[in-house]
Amino acid sequence: MIKMLMHGCNGAMGQVIAQIAEQDPEITIVAGVDIHTQKKNDFPVYASLEEVKEDVEVIVDFASAKAVDGLLAFCKTRKVPVVLCTTGLSEEQLSAVKEAAKETAVLRSANMSLGVNLLFTLVAEAAKVLASSGFDMEIVEKHHNQKMDAPSGTALALAEAMNGALENAYHYTYDRSQRREKRDALEIGISAVRGGSIVGEHDVIFAGKDEVVTISHTAYSKAIFAKGAVAAAKFLAGKEAGRYTMADVISQ
Repeated sequence: MIKMLMHGCNGAMGQVIAQIAEQDPEITIVAGVDIHTQKKNDFPVYASLEEVKEDVEVIVDFASAKAVDGLLAFCKTRKVPVVLCTTGLSEEQLSAVKEAAKETAVLRSANMSLGVNLLFTLVAEAAKVLASSGFDMEIVEKHHNQKMDAPSGTALALAEAMNGALENAYHYTYDRSQRREKRDALEIGISAVRGGSIVGEHDVIFAGKDEVVTISHTAYSKAIFAKGAVAAAKFLAGKEAGRYTMADVISQ
């Protein structure tokens, strides 16, 4: 039985992951960390990582970007593998992730769902074929009104997958409101919509002359991300230091 710590356990995703883990015979949450400790759980909840008394084999993080620095320092010191699901990280934090991976196993993904990780591969292949034929590339993402970052980490990862397939020849555009000029052929437009309780929608649009190809993914429940996070935790426990992705989990 793998002993897991849930970082951000009383947030919406933390609670869903707790429910998924409770039904999995291979893993158990032995402790949680959250600045809001009032919610009752089947495991002890601490206000900080330093208070944790239990031995843990892996940490799943679904807290906030401002808590990532302390989390990475803790994992480096304790040599605890971490599944890092929080998005909206700064360039400095992304560098810290690379440094932490020298000391312990770190799996970072902009999106934990199996479908989205397949989407990364599909859009990269589509970009190779369609961009060279003059198709413009646009990404439209939609999320609930409580999401803190925009565009989403998944939208940025989709853009990176497409751009990487094209030898990074393109640049990203987030706001055209201040421009009075036609679209640059070498740009990937990214638009963010925030409203209501939308779990997550991503449309990758390849717009050519007289035809449009759209590749889409829609999340109807947070459970798809929770299942992926638990699968990643089971994969990462016991792994050597290094950087891992959901592609490693899927291909095992």
